[in-house]
Amino acid sequence: MKQVIKVHHHTVSKTLDVYFDDDSHCTFSCEFLRVHSPSAEVQGHGNEPMKLVLNKQSVNIKHIEPVGHYALRLDFNDGHNSGLFSWAYFTHLQAQHDELWQTYQQRLKEHQASKDSVPIKFVP
Repeated sequence: MKQVIKVHHHTVSKTLDVYFDDDSHCTFSCEFLRVHSPSAEVQGHGNEPMKLVLNKQSVNIKHIEPVGHYALRLDFNDGHNSGLFSWAYFTHLQAQHDELWQTYQQRLKEHQASKDSVPIKFVP
């Protein structure tokens, strides 16, 4: 399993660089990390589907706390801090970044389309 060896938070660009022990690295936006938080609040409880987290374009990380030698707790400025980003989860996010982001963007479009639609009821 890959290990995270260093992280660097860019407060102005709202990104987090994550460096792994295999000499790879990935840059995640704070929005991406917030909407893909590993917390049950986002991922769903039990068999519930993943929640669609909205309006996080401006979210930033205000504090990063190491948890043992296996994870980070990211404290976001919107008050969310309940997910533990393990090294395995960061590896998953790195490998699936583009697919996860495209899926999220598609879910946002579908939400916007359904939010603005008005059902019409025809009465004979």
